[in-house]
Amino acid sequence: MDLFLETDNDPQTLEFVAERNLAAQQTLSTPEFEADRDAIKAMIEREDRLIVPSRRGRWLFDFHQSRDNPLGIWRRLPADQEPRSDAPWEPVFNLDAFCESEGKRWIFRGALTSPFEPTRVLLQLSDGGSDLLRLVEFDAEAKAFVEGGFDTPAVRAHANWLNRDEICYFGSIDTYSATRSGWPRVGRRLKRGQKPEDAAILYEAGENDVYGAAMLIDPLFWRGSPSEKQITLFFAGHEIGKMSAFVTQADGALTRLDLPVDIDLSINHDHALWRAKTDERFPSGTLILQGCDPSAAIPLQKPERILFSPQEGQSIQQFSLLRDWCVFIVSDRLKPRLFLLDLAKPAVLPEELPLPPELQSVSFRLLDADLTLGEQTLQLVGQGFLQPQTRYLLALDDRSHPPQLQRLDTAPSYFDAEGMRSELLEATSADGTKVPYHIVLPKSWVPGELPVLEYGYGGFESPLSPYYSGVNGLWLSHGGAFVQAYIRGGGEFGPDWHRVAKRNGRYKAFEDFVAVARDLVARGYTNPSRIACTGGSNGGLLTAVMLTRYPEDFGAVWTRVPVIDMARFHLFPAGKAWMDEYGNPDEPADLDFLLAYSPLHQVKPAAEVDYPPVYIESSSNDDRVHPSHARRFAKRLEDVGHRPLFQEFGSGGHGGSGNSSEQAARTAMGYSFLRQSIIRD
Repeated sequence: MDLFLETDNDPQTLEFVAERNLAAQQTLSTPEFEADRDAIKAMIEREDRLIVPSRRGRWLFDFHQSRDNPLGIWRRLPADQEPRSDAPWEPVFNLDAFCESEGKRWIFRGALTSPFEPTRVLLQLSDGGSDLLRLVEFDAEAKAFVEGGFDTPAVRAHANWLNRDEICYFGSIDTYSATRSGWPRVGRRLKRGQKPEDAAILYEAGENDVYGAAMLIDPLFWRGSPSEKQITLFFAGHEIGKMSAFVTQADGALTRLDLPVDIDLSINHDHALWRAKTDERFPSGTLILQGCDPSAAIPLQKPERILFSPQEGQSIQQFSLLRDWCVFIVSDRLKPRLFLLDLAKPAVLPEELPLPPELQSVSFRLLDADLTLGEQTLQLVGQGFLQPQTRYLLALDDRSHPPQLQRLDTAPSYFDAEGMRSELLEATSADGTKVPYHIVLPKSWVPGELPVLEYGYGGFESPLSPYYSGVNGLWLSHGGAFVQAYIRGGGEFGPDWHRVAKRNGRYKAFEDFVAVARDLVARGYTNPSRIACTGGSNGGLLTAVMLTRYPEDFGAVWTRVPVIDMARFHLFPAGKAWMDEYGNPDEPADLDFLLAYSPLHQVKPAAEVDYPPVYIESSSNDDRVHPSHARRFAKRLEDVGHRPLFQEFGSGGHGGSGNSSEQAARTAMGYSFLRQSIIRD
């Protein structure tokens, strides 16, 4: 048995990892690798990148990695100046210097803003890129840590400000405070200088829930004058994507909002906006608005109002309630559409605000770091596979004229896209379902011999959308094509696109992905030996299944931080949160369909099947998908005669975070593998 690989500090594990890391580095550390690594590092460190700032008080803030600060600097600029790269940015928090002083690697995960004093924040610092967060109080006006301020242990955690001196802290500080999956379930009223375990408990989600969380609403907040008389909403996440919301009454009792469990929700002081994910009350995918008074005995008001009912090929991709506006983005056959609803005008319909036609995707966020800080101004970022990101401003407070998009800055081009093109195509899956995919083509290529990197995810209702990437541009410049597959299991076409590929329907995601690969061949772009696939996490599961189930359809497999052992994934804390998605291995019926595709259990001997080259990538401190999945997969392949490449990076966590050199090397090693397997100059 290879279960020793589940113990990180076992001498056998350390030896196994060290030996295979050395072998991978000897194979992949070529001059071409070094050139790609240096090129990607330079992209990360570019000084002229697009800046999408956050406003706090009289300052704009931005986090920036550079050659001199590879981990990054949090910096500020007077809010009346344009946030350009050549503006006089002033350092506020130097993460590199802080890590050096502490002798420990921290990764910046943003700042939680106090609505009572906007430049007072909780810095969110990840332990080496893992899911463990330390929250440290920082004065961004004085550019200094607050003496005697909040400083919580590095655990899975999140928080909200209650007032100037207290936060609602959710932290997995012990087994009592954590759910079955290791995420925090207990919210505490934590005072400055107090230990979390000594703080009074405000709320407890269930032990079998995935998480607990809180949100604060104060009607005066939404008018720009915080009163410290909030109404607190608490949330119990029953599964990923399923939750219940509760509001506190005057006597401290909790009232559950009368909403379905399977929804996405945005809420403010007088409205609730939610997207149905089943047909329980409204057709799945519908966006619904209803009045809400959190202080009332029955908070939600009727009748509900349907704002958008998606038709075939449409889905709600992003939505939010501001103070007086509802904003949402619809994906219409993978093209973005932006809608606005003025809540101050009862009974009006949402109005579409036209977007530039060249944009393949759009997202939005507030300019202010917290909605309670005043203005209702949105920043939108639009982009495409070959269109660099452009920042737009949408100011919604001035009702003297209709809302208009104001185009601001555009990111520099990270590669020469002249002669390249992007196409939206469809493949036909095994059950007849049409599966869209984008192909981005290099400047020149030989029909039937095009090197293709196919990417997919297909799980947890996470939608993929077109995006601009210098890293993808580097691949295109090498003569390869990039393909993004919108397979079932994701959320590109609404909740039903996800639901059909859950649990015993997971095979549909796999059939969709291989259908795209086969469609590329049928259209004459390439042949199977020239197609590589890649994906991470659930996408790592997807690509590992491609290796074991469809080896004849791919010339290489690059699987990253993969879920591999479908019989034991739930034995690690984070894995318990995935049973609604995958199934419960402790249930015999579920175990049967899990083992039917589990990559670890579907490996066949080299004498029976010739697998394409495979590169397995993981992280030692990945606390979401334990690295033993990748280790055991590599060992199983080796044990039956295959020769996988395996690399376990020492830090970076599940998302591969790190300084600019580490991030660049990680991707460049994958590209080195692709060069040797499917480009073959």
